[in-house]
Amino acid sequence: MKVLKSFQEMVDALRGRGVRQRIVAVCPHDECTEKVVRRALSEGIADFLLVAESAYTAVPKQIQADFPDAVQFMEAPTADEAAALAVSLIKEGKGDVLMKGLINTDNLLRAVLKKEVGLLPPGSVLTHVTVAETPMYHKLLCFSDAAVIPRPELTQFRAMVKGNVELCHSMGIEEPRVALIHCTEKVHEKFPHTLDYVQLKADAEAGMFGKMVIDGPMDAKTACDLHSGQVKGIASPVVGDADVLIFPNIESGNVFYKTLSFFGKADMAGMLMGAQAPVVVPSRSDSETSKYYSLVLACLSTNK
Repeated sequence: MKVLKSFQEMVDALRGRGVRQRIVAVCPHDECTEKVVRRALSEGIADFLLVAESAYTAVPKQIQADFPDAVQFMEAPTADEAAALAVSLIKEGKGDVLMKGLINTDNLLRAVLKKEVGLLPPGSVLTHVTVAETPMYHKLLCFSDAAVIPRPELTQFRAMVKGNVELCHSMGIEEPRVALIHCTEKVHEKFPHTLDYVQLKADAEAGMFGKMVIDGPMDAKTACDLHSGQVKGIASPVVGDADVLIFPNIESGNVFYKTLSFFGKADMAGMLMGAQAPVVVPSRSDSETSKYYSLVLACLSTNK
């Protein structure tokens, strides 16, 4: 598989598989979700099972009427019951990706995380992965965690690294380069995450994450700009060529996300990993394009 360097190449790769992913969309009542669903259907990357709240069935019924061979429709009395039904469909193997429509993220995640009937396997960690395509960088850039884990501890850091590396592999990146982000290159007990970084590098050396290269701590600019690393005298295959940035906390990851999307004019895609299936939970402020690429990313990650 060739290395995918843009979201359009992701779309083309999905088409080339010849297998349409099955998306279970919860409460697809709003205009933005409708446009995303229609675009995915028109571009031939997915089929849909639309699970609607009973009071808002007009939009999903019309989509089904327009694409009768690729869309199924179900309804539930409330949004929470729609979420529970959608999760059960994924759990039963009737869908490959869970997608949020016009439902509060907390309500959807309650269904995803509910013990015994939810989608999170015992011992798994739910984490958010973002992929950015920006004119300011020479390739797609993955990073975590901008939305779910406030203060990662070692087990969560391991899940973040593992999820990003697996995603990179699905994008054709044979040996992802992972940067562990901090404000300096120094390890210090005042910053406990830097001690975890030392362990993560040992884990990688022992083969825990498969084929990849990891280094840090380092700042985000050094990870993405070779000149910065040269000035600082840092010799590493990660410097200036990172595929993945692992942030120490949700504040830094979220600020990076918002800054890159606004000032960096980046197209963004994001999803939750660690559950039985990828979960697409776009922010209300995300553009239609971002929401579509998030669905594309989730489809690609299923490796089907």
